[in-house]
Amino acid sequence: MKKVNKALALVLAAAMMTVTACGNGESGGSSDAASTPSGSESESSSEVSASESEPSDSGATEIVVDNTPAAEVNTLENFDAANYGPESDEVYDLILGDFYALYQEALAEVDPSARMGKMAVAEAKFLEAGLGVPMQNNTGGSGISKVIPRSVPTVTWGFDQTYRGYKNLLVVNERPLTPDERAEATSLWSSKVGTGEAWQALVDWATEKELTLNDNITLTYSTTPQTWDMLGTAQAASGEVISPTWDGLLTYDNENIQQPGLAESYEVSEDGLTYTFHIRKGVKWVTSQGTEVGEVKADDWVAGLQHACDTKAGLADLIYGTVKNLQQYGTGEISDFSQVGVKALDDYTLEYTLETNAPWFLTLTGYSALAPLSRDYYTSQGGKFGAEFDSADSGYLYGTDPEHIAYCGPYLISNYTYQNTISYAANPAYWDAENVHNKTITRRYADGTDPLFGWNNFLDGTFYSVTVSSAVRPLAEQQASEIDPEKNYVEAYSYSSHESTTAIMNWTNVNRYAHSNLYNDASAMVSKKTVTDAQRTKAAMRNQNFRMALALSYDRFAYMSVIYGEENAYGQMTNSYVPGNFVTATKEFTVDIAGTATTFPAGTQYGEVLQAAITADGYPMKVWDPTGADGAGSSFSFDGWYNPEAAGEYLAKAVEELAAEGIEISAENPIYLDMPYDDFDTTVSAAQNAVKQSYDAAFGGMVIVNLVAKGDSDTGSDAAYNPTAGYMMNYDLGGLTGWGPDYGDAQTYLDTVIPNGYECITWGIYGS
Repeated sequence: MKKVNKALALVLAAAMMTVTACGNGESGGSSDAASTPSGSESESSSEVSASESEPSDSGATEIVVDNTPAAEVNTLENFDAANYGPESDEVYDLILGDFYALYQEALAEVDPSARMGKMAVAEAKFLEAGLGVPMQNNTGGSGISKVIPRSVPTVTWGFDQTYRGYKNLLVVNERPLTPDERAEATSLWSSKVGTGEAWQALVDWATEKELTLNDNITLTYSTTPQTWDMLGTAQAASGEVISPTWDGLLTYDNENIQQPGLAESYEVSEDGLTYTFHIRKGVKWVTSQGTEVGEVKADDWVAGLQHACDTKAGLADLIYGTVKNLQQYGTGEISDFSQVGVKALDDYTLEYTLETNAPWFLTLTGYSALAPLSRDYYTSQGGKFGAEFDSADSGYLYGTDPEHIAYCGPYLISNYTYQNTISYAANPAYWDAENVHNKTITRRYADGTDPLFGWNNFLDGTFYSVTVSSAVRPLAEQQASEIDPEKNYVEAYSYSSHESTTAIMNWTNVNRYAHSNLYNDASAMVSKKTVTDAQRTKAAMRNQNFRMALALSYDRFAYMSVIYGEENAYGQMTNSYVPGNFVTATKEFTVDIAGTATTFPAGTQYGEVLQAAITADGYPMKVWDPTGADGAGSSFSFDGWYNPEAAGEYLAKAVEELAAEGIEISAENPIYLDMPYDDFDTTVSAAQNAVKQSYDAAFGGMVIVNLVAKGDSDTGSDAAYNPTAGYMMNYDLGGLTGWGPDYGDAQTYLDTVIPNGYECITWGIYGS
């Protein structure tokens, strides 16, 4: 899944429930887990002190007294590009060297159960580095919706198929569904899974309920797309709006079963290393106006994968080490793309050769990393391949707007108005046009300035779902329901969404260079810090105990309560990067836990091993609740990180270590940290103020958080989401981004945090 911008996803959540959240009526986590915060009983800081943690990884440089504003010095003109790569390597090794070594062992493991265990042990080292706090699972919490659950795919990896699935999203006109109706529809769906009849059964169910179905839907977007090139971005904000314009080799139906897409059939070799797809004949590439520009052929997937590598957008990285020689091409080790394991055997036969057996490879076939690209149309728009690729060339037009891409998916983009509207019309040339239920889709821009934007648009029938946020709840409780005038909207229609596998993290920047928005507008979000302040901050951020102090002092309950209400706050939380229930061992396995060979039985879940490793290493975080999810175990719906007492102990240790380096930290000489601030959004800004208060309370004036106003959502994105290189990331705290899985293995998450992995730029390192 492409990188998610949570700061902007919060705006979307305040406007409406996501389709994934509306996919069923299951509730996540257990109330028992939510009632017990971290720091109590066996998790108490009295048992684990900072002095028992691993040695500091501080790599501070000599502090030079210089009161010049950091923003005036740290400019693009002054940036030392030649030293940036080696510096990034040094910082990564300093902070995540232990993680990386263990992760390489996990990748080399061929037994799936032992592999899972070793990955969990590696993630423990990643979380213990304190680079970020797991924030939330992006479900949207409590909601009210007119969507019939399970009418679109709800697979947990990737998201492209979900957004293309909007073509069959079933939305009723008359009123929201009740929780009982949602449960009834979900039960009906369950009874039809595997028959191919589930979608039609839901249509018939609505008819029996005397509910009519809409065929024109409206939803929101909150981030301006940075490109319209589906292969040129690994950001969800751009990818999700492009997804309906193309189709994949295989596609998921609403029963979550893969069906033929642009490939009519496929075969897999006995050794699992060769996948051969037979491309559907007669499928057309068209422009946004519907003008035919060519036929979809096998070579379009060859062109697509090469282009994904050439753009250096991070998308091809997802399958480095999977498709033969792809990583070698992407890193420049080889320059001849014909050596990469993707071939057009003829116009309608496509072959992938893998480096290793990857049974999850088919799950990627509907994801943009394996999307087709019309080679002829691309080159007609100035596109080139290999060393000749240059998106900055004046003649390069591909992906610059919706009128300069080729379409082979269910929708054409009929209108795009900046920060206003994106409109889609059904593509008459689509190979499966007769089965496109929704004839138009409209996306309306929601910038977060109006906390009732979603509610008002829901009431007037524009939007089909709304999140019951803290701002919306009072109004929803005053709105009489259609089914019973004695019940309000919350009582009659509110339901709890299911757990998501999208892991949102609150990152820290350990190698900050930018002190204004170098990505786009250097006059925006200018820090008040001096050069000296910036140097002191960087030294502190390189200290592992300092980062752990920050991680454990973040009051997520206060933050979530402001946005979602206290009753939904715990339900939003996740406590690990890879969800604890994402992978389960199929047989007994043994892994090394803090130097001790430890055996786990078949049925052990990923989170159990992760918790065992963290506990054995002497850290206080609770990342797994064996009683959660009604006894099934969960890493969701409790706060296993907030621990002010332990945070104080880690800070004391950091102060001592940094003092030995000549860096004083005190109330008279504090460390200043900049955090982007949504001044335009009253709800989110109140939540950010709550976070600042939790830091202030924990650190007694020794750490000062400066709230740096964004002004608008796009400016905020330019500070902490849009940059393609770490040196452009303009913040110390509050990089709210995350990742969701692309296939069913923990590698899909952890590959984003290897050297030059996609999340690294969020910490101020790597990228270009």
